[in-house]
Amino acid sequence: MPELPEVETVVRGLRAPLIGRTFTEIMVLWPRTIHTPTVPELAQRLPNQRIESITRRGKYLQFQLSCGDSLFIHLKMSGSLQVELATESTHRHVRVVFGLDNGHQLRFKDMRKFGRIYLTDNPEIITAKLGAEPLADDFTLENFGALFAKRRGKLKPLLLKQEFIAGIGNIYGDESCFMAQIDPRHQVETLTESELGRLYHAIRQVLNFGITFKGATFDQVYLGGQFQDHFQVYGRTNQPCLVCGTPIERIILGGRSTHFCPQCQKL
Repeated sequence: MPELPEVETVVRGLRAPLIGRTFTEIMVLWPRTIHTPTVPELAQRLPNQRIESITRRGKYLQFQLSCGDSLFIHLKMSGSLQVELATESTHRHVRVVFGLDNGHQLRFKDMRKFGRIYLTDNPEIITAKLGAEPLADDFTLENFGALFAKRRGKLKPLLLKQEFIAGIGNIYGDESCFMAQIDPRHQVETLTESELGRLYHAIRQVLNFGITFKGATFDQVYLGGQFQDHFQVYGRTNQPCLVCGTPIERIILGGRSTHFCPQCQKL
């Protein structure tokens, strides 16, 4: 599933062709993609709305529209967005087509059909459940430390909870723990002030690295990123640690594959 850097890369790529454009119609080819409102209401409300801005909240893309509505898109496991000429043939995995006022279309392609689209005049319906934005200017080390108050359990599963911190997934969770030199199985209630400081800076640095390299390419779904060429631990099971040479281990933690160096990240 695309994580914060991949979604941020998509957002940045869509701004130039879409900001200022007006939706003319919407064609829903797979109705379950539309979470809210109903498909008929969406078809009525969306046309004639101009795209004022495109931002990101956690793993959601957010389109701010001229009539006050917000269009949210979650790519889930296999979703992607392309701006194409309306005259071009439509890929068989396209689930929703947004007509634009310049003869182009925004097409939502989603092979596995898990992606979701929301139109709302109250963005908090979507965003209120999300945790802190780890790259926000006002997300300080003090704010980060406060999140761990009264928390219990292992570190890696907590980092993946979107209501805790928004945008971190399996790849960037593994890479952040490695950079911070903390075992992903570490009990969060025993993290020291020094460890929390290392983890805070590691998360921000790893996410920014991911954005710099336009995310990670995986599953032939999200394409164009190069961060996979810079992985330290993720997907490197039994390969030597790039720091100490110890073989990277893989375990299942919280139902997710987790990669770490047992030497650099001693428990």
